[in-house]
This record gives sequence, C-alpha cells and structure tokens, in this order.
Amino acid sequence: MHPSSTPPAAKTALRDQLLTARNRRSLVEVSAAGEAITEHLLALPEVRRAASVAAYVSVGREPGTGLLLDALLDAGKRVVLPLTRRTEDGVLDLDWAVYAGPASLAPARYGLLEPTTPPLGVDAIATPDVVLVPGMAVSAAGYRIGKGAGCYDRALARVPAGTFTCVVLYDDEVGRDVPVEGHDLPVLAAVSPSGVTRLPAG
Repeated sequence: MHPSSTPPAAKTALRDQLLTARNRRSLVEVSAAGEAITEHLLALPEVRRAASVAAYVSVGREPGTGLLLDALLDAGKRVVLPLTRRTEDGVLDLDWAVYAGPASLAPARYGLLEPTTPPLGVDAIATPDVVLVPGMAVSAAGYRIGKGAGCYDRALARVPAGTFTCVVLYDDEVGRDVPVEGHDLPVLAAVSPSGVTRLPAG
C-alpha cells in the first residue's frame, strides 16, 4: 500500500537539512565514499549479471561516481547517462545517452556533466538491467527524496517492474523518515559506503 501523501513543504524542510549536512562533507570523504560504493556495486550479483546499467555523473558533494562509471565500462557494461530536457510544457525530464568514457562528457545546464553521444530518447531508461539513481535520502520502505525537480520520478515510472533500482547515498542518509507524495515510487535497494541495503520493495 502506498503511504499517505504529505505536503511538499515537508520535503523542502528535509531537503534543506540534508543539503546542509552534505555541504559539510570534505572532498576526501566524497571521494572515499565513491571508492567504497564502486566496490560494493561491482560485487553485487545484479550488477555482475547486468549487460547494461543506467547511472549518472555525480555533482557537488554527492557520493562520487566517476570511478564507478569507468569501472562499469571496464567490466564490459553498456552504461547510459541522463540528459536533462525540458518538455514542451516546461517540465524537466530525462533523455539518455551512452557513456563512452570521460572524454564523452561536456558541461551542461544546471552545473551538470552530460554525454555528447546521440540521445536515445526518454524511454531508453526502460532497457538497462540495473538503474542507479541519485538521491538525498531513502526511507526504510524504499522511498527516496531527490532535489525536487521530479525528473527521476518520471524516469523511474518508465522502468519495468522487477528491474533492480538502487539509490546512491551516504550511510546516514539510509533509513530516514522521508515524506511521500502520490507520484513517488520506491527503489529496491540503497548503496552507501558501508554496503548495500535491500529495501522492502525488493
């Protein structure tokens, strides 16, 4: 059963709290988190079996994903990354493109790095075997909170049931009390520096 919807203001307050905590993290901690997370994900059965993985390029104080992206390529995975797009009605959405190494990335809007390879379309997120998503926190029931644009909620709605979905976080962001709105979809797991946490939806 989907939890009762809560006012968006509750999410805004939690986001501010989480962002403040992230901004206090050192670049050394960000890098170390990325190394540990990469190790955990490469050892995960779902990732080892996957032919294709959807991921993203970390920004700011998010756990680093640069090492992970190249490790996935080295492991023979097809990696697709998001391209931010505005729909005709002004909604922020995600297109996808293949990652072909660091040289295939270029600065984009919102301070992001995005692939310069040809876009595959918004429905390309339905094809990977594993979908790794950013977040600010996740609840014990698997509901994540992002930065508020809603683009990953739209992307997750296109992912087929049963696909392994995992949010990338710091240890203290896992198992938080996250307000839930009607459009929110749970993920199946969270990965953080201490390991992978399976969530009830999985």
